[in-house]
Amino acid sequence: MRADRPLRRRRAGAGLGTVVGAAMLASGLGLGGWVGWEYWGTTWASERRHEAITDDLTQAWATGSTGVDAAASEATAVVRIPAFGARYAVPLLEGDGDEVLAAGFGHLDGTAAPGRPGNFVLAGHRVTHGEPLRDMPDLAPGDEVVVDTAERRFTYVLDTAGDALEVDLDATWVLAPRPRNPDPDGVPPPDDLALITLVTCADLFHSDRRLVAFGHLVGSEPRPS
Repeated sequence: MRADRPLRRRRAGAGLGTVVGAAMLASGLGLGGWVGWEYWGTTWASERRHEAITDDLTQAWATGSTGVDAAASEATAVVRIPAFGARYAVPLLEGDGDEVLAAGFGHLDGTAAPGRPGNFVLAGHRVTHGEPLRDMPDLAPGDEVVVDTAERRFTYVLDTAGDALEVDLDATWVLAPRPRNPDPDGVPPPDDLALITLVTCADLFHSDRRLVAFGHLVGSEPRPS
């Protein structure tokens, strides 16, 4: 009987190890599933949300409305960046809360309306939730940003590259109606009455730094039907 006791203890230990291993495996699978959803699932869902809001907005314009309710905000325009492909179309919503940015571009409160004098500031995710500005670093001076509203199509041209300017999260000067870089050797914003500013995370993962690109208005015409 004594000879059996170590064997029984080893079996008990083996059983405990199996349970712990299974728990760790389940935990790892759960974590992997969460990471997968956060970085790929949210984008899949948001891309379809972008399409749905864009379709709703286009239909609303056809009936004379200027916007639609979406994500506890109002969608008022559609943003197209031809450098990102002919099918690229992302709705523009008012504000910059989490729900807004999960549904499209956010139009920062207090900044100019599309086509108007001042600084028209757009914020968008670079990773997750549709990642409309994932390829921001690839943008170059001369690339267009086209903004369709109920009545007009506004065309902006970038003056700075998508990766030319990186600022701290609290660098509010980039939101000013006439931005002025406090760094005399830094990237100068364009000297124009009607500006556009794109803002996104500097890194693909969490970052307190932001990439910023400036452009100016070059065209306004009736929105193509």
